[in-house]
Amino acid sequence: MKALFIHGAEDMRLDEVAVPEPGEGEVLLRVRYVGICGSDLHYYFHGKNGENLVREPFAPGHEFSATVEHDPSGEWAQGTPVTAHPARFGTPVDGIEDKPHLWPGGDYLGSAADFPHRQGAAADYVVVEEHMLRRLPDGLSLRDAALAEPLGVALHALTVAGDELGSSALVLGAGPIGLLVIAALRARGVEHVAVGDTQESALARARALGANETFLVGTDEVPATAYPVVFECSAAPPSLSQAVVSASRAGVVVQVGMLADAAIGVNLAPLVSKEVQLRGTFRFSTEIDEAVEMLAAHPSIAGVVTHVLPASDAVAAFTTAKDSAASGKVLIEF
Repeated sequence: MKALFIHGAEDMRLDEVAVPEPGEGEVLLRVRYVGICGSDLHYYFHGKNGENLVREPFAPGHEFSATVEHDPSGEWAQGTPVTAHPARFGTPVDGIEDKPHLWPGGDYLGSAADFPHRQGAAADYVVVEEHMLRRLPDGLSLRDAALAEPLGVALHALTVAGDELGSSALVLGAGPIGLLVIAALRARGVEHVAVGDTQESALARARALGANETFLVGTDEVPATAYPVVFECSAAPPSLSQAVVSASRAGVVVQVGMLADAAIGVNLAPLVSKEVQLRGTFRFSTEIDEAVEMLAAHPSIAGVVTHVLPASDAVAAFTTAKDSAASGKVLIEF
């Protein structure tokens, strides 16, 4: 079979490897679509994601859809369309029993955090544990189902916002995750979703997904003290400063974008004077189940996908995904 391996910075190859054999409790999947995530871009263009260095040929990919190829237990029929929860949770911790995604010792498909690396799904076939599988409902295509994992991330950000999520919200950053946050807010019935981004093309995609109001950051004035919840999805320090400014008194800022592991310059003075709460959000727990249902019920969410390229053009796919002016979510087809 063919598998996409990152060997180092800007060194990615479609290699020939043996088809893996599923063991007890595992299922062999025929992969169909794999989404390119921001972490995948870091692995390819920099050879690392934060402190996670690529130390062996490494298959990315934790956003994907597939069909069942072989289940030794016979529970899953061949051809069943599925996606997968990419996490294996670690050791439970007192006080956060309901947040398994935060337990230490877990791992994630397509992650170089541990060695040997946890290989991802960017291949013709992949083996996953049976408990990770999610059957696709009728009417949800394999192409659209590849969005289940990133939509789960967006939905978890809404979970973190909690009861403060009301009739209006601001999303800063209209990249793929920002777009899915917009779509999730609208699907959840939030009446007014405002969006800010530095690129008009990104704002056009936001409007297509249901944004009611958009701001071209750097040109338009983004309202201050106006939104009970602000989702910061760009990971740019100036955007976090703007999020605190735009949050209403006693409002909430949810930090969705993965901030750099470094000291950054952010003005948090309004956070104190307005009693704004700053909340982090990381991956998700069970929200992928709602994501699958939401994708089936709201097919327009799939509009976040702007490009689908074959695995043979993976380098071009990654280059396209890096260009935020030209692309939303980019998928690789196997």
